Amino acid sequence: MRLFKAAILAGTFAILTAGSAFSADVKIGFIVKQPEEPWFQDEWKFADQAAKEKGFTVVKIGAEDGEKVQSAIDNLGAQGAQGFIVCTPDVKLGPGIVAKAEANQLKLMTVDDRLVSADGKPLEDVPHMGISATKIGETVGQAIVDEIKKRGWDMKNVGAIRVSYDQLPTAVDRVEGAISVLKSAGFPAENIYDAPQAKTDTEAALNAATTVLNKHADVKYWVAFGLNDEAVLGAVRASESVGIPATNIIGVGIGGAESAINEFKKPAATGFFGTVIISPKRHGYETAMNMYDWIANGKEPAKLTLTSGSLALRGDYEKVRKDLGIQ
Repeated sequence: MRLFKAAILAGTFAILTAGSAFSADVKIGFIVKQPEEPWFQDEWKFADQAAKEKGFTVVKIGAEDGEKVQSAIDNLGAQGAQGFIVCTPDVKLGPGIVAKAEANQLKLMTVDDRLVSADGKPLEDVPHMGISATKIGETVGQAIVDEIKKRGWDMKNVGAIRVSYDQLPTAVDRVEGAISVLKSAGFPAENIYDAPQAKTDTEAALNAATTVLNKHADVKYWVAFGLNDEAVLGAVRASESVGIPATNIIGVGIGGAESAINEFKKPAATGFFGTVIISPKRHGYETAMNMYDWIANGKEPAKLTLTSGSLALRGDYEKVRKDLGIQ
């Protein structure tokens, strides 16, 4: 009987050891388009958390253009990775990314921005975790409408800065979601001014918004929205540069980035009124876990998973972050 029990224990130990060894052999790439941005840093952090729990390796790569994406995929193939997650700098690179993944025998998932085909249609065969961009935009729009009413502003005397980056479908969906709520509440369409940015950072947004503010210097009250926190922060900085008081602007961002939190921490409130926080935990941790499960257990992730966001203001952002698991 003792020999029998010993054999069972030995077999169990061998199975557990083999499982651990297999986990250690799993290598997953995580390619992002702007590695310096806090959002992507957080995604990587939570992917590392998943890797630590399961014992696999995450290879973090920044790829700011199409050539670097192609090189990163080849690099992962040469390292013996089994799959990768990517947020590409250009969604139109979709067919090329799929072909390169297949050539390197790598499983492929996308995060944040969904790949499209040559005719602009989503590549629905590639598992994707993204953001319900329209709904998040609507949350931004509703927050702005509610605050306009709270302050007693007459909408016909308010200007809206649409900080735009129309090359990115999710950016269009977000701002159009906000605009739809504004219009439904009676905001005049002719008071919405486009501020196209060359890049998706604060400096580009500042330059774009400054042009709008200078062109419409007669407008006293302003609201601002865009793709992310950086877009709105740029608009807020622009308003400050032309002498508009913080009480005369309502800016609502998207993302809950460190830059937004730092704005809330300032001693005096600025024109950055709020942000719709999206949890990078799901986008980093969950995608990494899904890819691991696909590699280790053959369980393919859902083709489409959309996450939502929560509005955070200066007075409650800590609670919102805690509720989302990122505090």
